[in-house]
Amino acid sequence: MAKNKQSQNELLPHLFRQEYAKMTAVLCRHFGLRHIEIAEDIASDTFLKASEYWAINGIPNNPTAWLYTVAKNKAKDYFKHVAIFETQVSEAVKPDELEAEQVFEYNNQNISDSQLAMIFAVCNSGNSTESQICLALQILCGFSVEEIANAFLTKSETIKKRLFRARTNLRNDNFQIRVLNETEIKARLDTVLKTLYLLFNEGYFSKTHNQFIRKELCSEAIRLTLVLTENNYTNTPATNALLALMCFQSSRIKARTNNKGEAILFDEQDKSLWDKDLIEKGNYYLINACNGNKFSKYHLEAGIAYWHTTSTDQNKWLHILQLYNQLILIEYSPITALNRIFAFAKVYGHHKAISEAEKLKLTESIFYHELLGYLYAEDDNSKAVYHYKKAIELTKSRTEKQTLIKAIEQLGQKKTTANKG
Repeated sequence: MAKNKQSQNELLPHLFRQEYAKMTAVLCRHFGLRHIEIAEDIASDTFLKASEYWAINGIPNNPTAWLYTVAKNKAKDYFKHVAIFETQVSEAVKPDELEAEQVFEYNNQNISDSQLAMIFAVCNSGNSTESQICLALQILCGFSVEEIANAFLTKSETIKKRLFRARTNLRNDNFQIRVLNETEIKARLDTVLKTLYLLFNEGYFSKTHNQFIRKELCSEAIRLTLVLTENNYTNTPATNALLALMCFQSSRIKARTNNKGEAILFDEQDKSLWDKDLIEKGNYYLINACNGNKFSKYHLEAGIAYWHTTSTDQNKWLHILQLYNQLILIEYSPITALNRIFAFAKVYGHHKAISEAEKLKLTESIFYHELLGYLYAEDDNSKAVYHYKKAIELTKSRTEKQTLIKAIEQLGQKKTTANKG
């Protein structure tokens, strides 16, 4: 029993992270729920029941299917109660809502379709683009307020206000998931792609849960973007470029951390661990992205990621720097500016790169101090240590702190070796 309890304590939080947001989307789509909060309540009650039932009866053979079956039954009960209330107070529940419960089916295709339908429904022009993305990340991707704040590089309070306003607007607008026409899909696609881009980034450069990489988020982003490439309306050059970027980046995941979970710098990665199949897929989608005359920031980022996976060209860093120069003109961000400096250092040397980096004056950025620590490490240990320590002060990630502490220790060893010499 103790072993089963331990297994349940590990499994339920995992399933909650994996399935809660998906379950909310499926419930909204198939039961026509006009209030997202009702679907979220049903999903929460489902996991509460699981924690109680599994503790007594053990974990079912197919726990995920069990959860969706219970969620379906809870949704049916909700509509029965609504029907009774409506018949007694005003009018019967609408026939289309009662019919919806009969077609509920749990499978991977159903979940994918529901998630994408929900993303497009949430990306409603009644809210600002930022609010649409925040809401989609919370409802569809299960992001916490902290994770959304990290994705937008802003304060949690700002995100809370955006989410409150966005949910209120959807409620007032009589939110529902419906079939969109081609014009509506194309109008919302850019926001959907940005949402999937941020979902992937949180997996690839996670700042939460003390994990440097969250593979499940990367996989989820790739899966949903792949679905977009299979639809005529959403199979655009930008969609293919984004999928290419995700494939190239994912190909290096195994090489980015050691067995202690510490980050491994690009220069030190074991290239034999890079996934060649994903690199080939990245090439395939990048070629598809070049069909047509539309160009996006995802094309540039995919190009940068492509050159990172190519080790044979002596001018690779010059190509990467040129792409960063173009990217910064299209969409400036502190992260892009700092990444550009890293490429600049590869082309023109650390000394010139330090001068470029310090002009940015991003003194409250962890990445700024990490970069300067890396750049100074070549010939000024004391300044390198200073910046690494500043980065340690700024980061909340235990994994990142461990990586930075290791970098400082390596500088100490280097100094000791030099003194002996």
